[in-house]
Amino acid sequence: MPFRMTEMVGCEFPLFAFSHCRDVVAAVSRAGGFGVLGAVSFTPEQLEQELAWIDDHVDGKPYGVDVLIPEVQAVEKQVTSDEIVALIPSEYRDFTRQILSEAGISDDGTSPLGGSQRPNTSLGQELLEVSFNHPVRLIANALGTAPPEMIAAGKKHGIPVAALVGAKEHAMKQIEAGVDIIVAQGGEGGGHCGEVSTIVLIPEVLEAIEEAGKDIPVLAAGGIMNGRQMAGMMAMGAAGAWCGSVWLATSESETNEVFREKMVEATSRDTIRSKHRTGKYSRQLRSGWHARWEEQGMPALPMPLMMLLSEPVLRAIDKAAVNGNPQAQALCTYFVGQGVGLVREVRGAGAVVQDFKEDFLRGFENLSEALA
Repeated sequence: MPFRMTEMVGCEFPLFAFSHCRDVVAAVSRAGGFGVLGAVSFTPEQLEQELAWIDDHVDGKPYGVDVLIPEVQAVEKQVTSDEIVALIPSEYRDFTRQILSEAGISDDGTSPLGGSQRPNTSLGQELLEVSFNHPVRLIANALGTAPPEMIAAGKKHGIPVAALVGAKEHAMKQIEAGVDIIVAQGGEGGGHCGEVSTIVLIPEVLEAIEEAGKDIPVLAAGGIMNGRQMAGMMAMGAAGAWCGSVWLATSESETNEVFREKMVEATSRDTIRSKHRTGKYSRQLRSGWHARWEEQGMPALPMPLMMLLSEPVLRAIDKAAVNGNPQAQALCTYFVGQGVGLVREVRGAGAVVQDFKEDFLRGFENLSEALA
């Protein structure tokens, strides 16, 4: 069955898998989907290693990379990471230490992330250059409007550029910037997300594109965990599905076994949009971590201060949870969408792709039967 997106990027089935884990990316692409490696947290050297590994394990199948090039390349004052960390109020540091102490977790090595290195505003561009040294078939911009450098690089290398949006006005800005693919993510999605639901956002974006006289494919994202949902989005006009949370419950993912088990047990009402991880609203699995902040009544710090404070603490919590600390297990959390309620078991990523294909066909068969 031919699809527009499969022709654009060379995959068999228009299921796009965003993951920070190279194993998931390779497994999905081998199974006929399209793996996309989230590369924002990598250094150029680390990304080179990850992509070289994928090249060796993807069996020649296509894959992509998700990077971030800041819209604003200059800052008024160049400050070091340590100088940024110094802006974190002492009461916030004390509170996170209290959380760890109450759970019986050592706070060794959980100081806020710092260092003497100055922020590198060209890092995203460097990651892009590394990516183009490999046979990637798509580049996605993780946040904000895709900058001219990314658009130009994509055209130079003949690789489509995708951009994530959470509102129709954001989609129009991306189209004006020159992107080739829109990924419209509804508020059900995990991580940083907006408030408009996927089932409303997709037709809004499609109609806005049509009214503007453009012909840009739209991938549906946000809460999509199976092929029936994917079929529904494509029945509305989407060109495929972009999924993230479903891969977190796979045996290949970067998540630990404690969190994967919590995903299996969770319902769709067990997620929360909270600022108490990165400083901006992101959807996560609700846990004791959020309850402690809510009880304390302390507002989240702005990004990046909240992230610099919380990430080392959450890593210490994860480590203790895996080692069997029940209080740490209650605090354990990660980014995940409302579709977590559809997770029934931990499976391999390739098996998830196969289930999507079969479920997708059943969805369209149901629609055909209803129209007969």
